Amino acid sequence: MNNNLILIIVTCALINNVVLNQFLGICSFLGVSKQMKASASLGGAVIFVITVASAVANILYNVFLEPLGIDYMKTIVFILVIAALVQIVEMFLKKTSPAVYKALGIYLPLITTNCAVLGVALTNVQNDYNFIGSVLAGFGTGVGYTIAIVLLAGIRSRINESDLPAPLRGAPIVLISAALMSIAFMGFSGLSF
Repeated sequence: MNNNLILIIVTCALINNVVLNQFLGICSFLGVSKQMKASASLGGAVIFVITVASAVANILYNVFLEPLGIDYMKTIVFILVIAALVQIVEMFLKKTSPAVYKALGIYLPLITTNCAVLGVALTNVQNDYNFIGSVLAGFGTGVGYTIAIVLLAGIRSRINESDLPAPLRGAPIVLISAALMSIAFMGFSGLSF
């Protein structure tokens, strides 16, 4: 049983990385990864939101939507849950850490529309995870997102110090770097437990 739970986390974080394998959440991944602190902060917020959204979505789906026969409403219900959680995180950061709140800028409210958060909630239902499985899948996905965005922020800080040809500066080299990261993460697909 414990191996299955660990496998869920590792699979979501590394093997099926939400950004580098499933290509969800690319907007904030590319937009916020300019600074290491903002990337780590957004990663923490995404871990929190995805984990809690997975838990709440699992409860709502199994207690209300499926028994009442209205499971076709899951997408709308999950979006409302995600929006409420992001508002809570936004208010918390604004009150406790205004610098981080300002650094995240528009990308914090964009977690609401981040398809990675909704994708995890829907995938958990599709995979028929129980409550613990859903929470661990959400946590693993958030950790995977954080790993990817922090790695890209580190790469971008090195790129900014480099002398690159003019055509590669800016978005082209960032996209090439993200593509190479994606290829590197494909190496995790051979992991077995």
